[in-house]
Amino acid sequence: MSCLLTLNQAVLRLGGRDFGPFSLSLRAGESVAILGPSGAGKSSLLKAMARELSLRSGSIALDGKPLSDWRAAALAQRRAVLPQGSGVAFGLAVELVVSLGRVARQPDPAQRDIIHAALAQAHAAHLAGRRFDTLSGGEQARVQLARVFAQAWDQREGLLLVDEPLAALDPGLALELMAALQHFASERGHALVAVMHDLNMALNHFERLWLLREGRVLADCGAVPAALPLLEQLYGVRLRLLRDAEGVAVIASPAAQRMGRAA
Repeated sequence: MSCLLTLNQAVLRLGGRDFGPFSLSLRAGESVAILGPSGAGKSSLLKAMARELSLRSGSIALDGKPLSDWRAAALAQRRAVLPQGSGVAFGLAVELVVSLGRVARQPDPAQRDIIHAALAQAHAAHLAGRRFDTLSGGEQARVQLARVFAQAWDQREGLLLVDEPLAALDPGLALELMAALQHFASERGHALVAVMHDLNMALNHFERLWLLREGRVLADCGAVPAALPLLEQLYGVRLRLLRDAEGVAVIASPAAQRMGRAA
């Protein structure tokens, strides 16, 4: 299978600082978590892949075509983006917020059915008819996920880019929405790339990890156990791995050198 997305020596410049070069590739159906400390460039890398940030040098290609050459409507049909803190400024109805994911597909006779199906898949069917600005943070997260589902609903082997999709959610809801996102991507063969901070969620739900530090890729690796030494190096902590039939968990403790003790 050919590459869906290819980054070739891609460099971003933000605030007088270079991020990159990034040389990475992604195939349809793969799932990747981007991990790294604050300021490592995780969200910036995701925005570059979404064509929301321009490159200083290098290139990014989608389906072998330079990302910069895609028409906006065609790109919106090929990839969907869930940005960090994607609020809505006005008191829009929930269904209208979800319908924003269908703008590039007008006329769209199936829109109404897809909106309600997307809400159901995001465990948000009960929110239909509500105003978005009256919802709790967790309810808004469900609706925004439904918007992404609606955008990519009738696409096969597309690209889903999500930035901290589970931030500030309680554990039950975070697991519920992670399962919904994975199921949706797997059903359609979409590649999924997510900026994550929760190590346990990343290790249990993603096939690959892109580890970023100081604007560079430290590693492109599988999950456990090979990733543990790299994660310790990345965050400057010690990690202990626990494993059972339902998955893995890591417990972090400060590295000795950070505590001023001999290693």
